[in-house]
Amino acid sequence: MIRYLPLFILLSLLAEMLGTIGGFGSSVFFVPMASYFLDFQSVLGITALYHLSSNISKIAFFRKGFDKKLALSLGIPAVIFVSVGAYLSKFADPQLLTYILGIFLILMSLIFIIFKQIRITPKTGNAIVGGTLSGMSAGLLGTGGAIRGVTMAAFKLKKDQFIATSAIIDLAIDFSRSLVYINNGYVHKHDLYLVPILIVVSVVGTYLGKRILDHVSQEQFRGFVLILILVIGIATILNTIFNTTEP
Repeated sequence: MIRYLPLFILLSLLAEMLGTIGGFGSSVFFVPMASYFLDFQSVLGITALYHLSSNISKIAFFRKGFDKKLALSLGIPAVIFVSVGAYLSKFADPQLLTYILGIFLILMSLIFIIFKQIRITPKTGNAIVGGTLSGMSAGLLGTGGAIRGVTMAAFKLKKDQFIATSAIIDLAIDFSRSLVYINNGYVHKHDLYLVPILIVVSVVGTYLGKRILDHVSQEQFRGFVLILILVIGIATILNTIFNTTEP
């Protein structure tokens, strides 16, 4: 059993709430947070299983329809390349992947904090590129929601449609990478006790996130979410450095 389990559960709940509010999905917060408690490959495995229930919860709570065309044009390449990224993760140094994750979070947050008006043209080709990049990132680093969220924002979906469409794509991504991670040996029997705990966390966190979104606009939280991603990215790199230098 991991140390400080109550703290892990509390932070997982916060990640689920923020992932729902920001529209990125919880992995952008959960992966770096869980890296403090588990080794990186275990984090990849448990995140994929956790996200299956997380996305089912989002589909249930935000079921007012989704954009079928966008789900296919963005989702199909994402599913293909998440399997590629998940397979390649077996050959990469976990410590290197943790550094890449931290740098990725820092760069993504800074780009959208500094260039607030940045937009992606709502074209099918851009959706395919966004799906490819988000899928590869999700497979290798455990999170690709930020890239997918930025791509989807160009299509100006309603809030419920945005989250439902993202969750459907994410569900397919997580199912695909779960199979590869299991084959890679990332899902360990001694970590499986976390799955039922995280299923409850995903339902409660999604519900609380939805209640907040009912009263506060998503744009008001965008800056807060981006700042938090930046902080998590910096903390992830610092944590890796300190763990590496420990005797």
